[in-house]
Amino acid sequence: MKTVLHKASTRGFFDHGWLKTHHTFSFADYYDPERVHFGALRVLNDDRVAPGTGFGLHPHSNMEIVTIPLSGALTHGDSMGHSETIGHGMIQVMSAGRGLRHSEMNKDLNRNAELLQIWVIPDREHVEPRYENAVIADLLRKNRIATIVEPYPGNGRIPWIYQQAWFSIGKLEKGTELVYPFHSDKSFGTYVFVLSGDIEAAGIELSERDGLGVSETQEIPLRAVTDAQILLIEVPDIR
Repeated sequence: MKTVLHKASTRGFFDHGWLKTHHTFSFADYYDPERVHFGALRVLNDDRVAPGTGFGLHPHSNMEIVTIPLSGALTHGDSMGHSETIGHGMIQVMSAGRGLRHSEMNKDLNRNAELLQIWVIPDREHVEPRYENAVIADLLRKNRIATIVEPYPGNGRIPWIYQQAWFSIGKLEKGTELVYPFHSDKSFGTYVFVLSGDIEAAGIELSERDGLGVSETQEIPLRAVTDAQILLIEVPDIR
């Protein structure tokens, strides 16, 4: 088993006034040659958007983009004609493909919107752009790991992306021990990101917003040191 540890305090951080953002991997003005990607996982941004502000219309192409709201709400608009508001307990997935433009706005004038935006390098390029969102709150159960994103073509129950990748969330009570088994023996590894609380993953202690990439194995032992919530992103390698 091989691990790479990214403590929360070592992430790139920028305060743009309207946006406070942490970058686990190199992004925009933050660059670390040792932290460009983990397999096909390219971006993991932890954003806080101020009331009444947001990301104006901007382009993307050939990237799978997963947005997970943590608190507050974001109104999404795009060049495909979608205009929808997503909040905690939901997830948004876009395949940018041959190109699209979209915006993400916090229209609440009193409350921050907090979210994770995650980019995965796709297994094909120039596809027809697509968008979907889904409620995932009902999938989450205490002391279990629930898959919330799966590879194309999917089973129709949860969102999918154009990559052999799986996103899962675990809600663990203090003292819970379990094992995360990889979905595929062809996976490069799984990135464990702590949303809240303290856990032990692969024998390494992690706190809120710490990340741990685990590879050269087919399972990860997990233990909740406190009540905790974790995100797991299982990805292939990129060649």
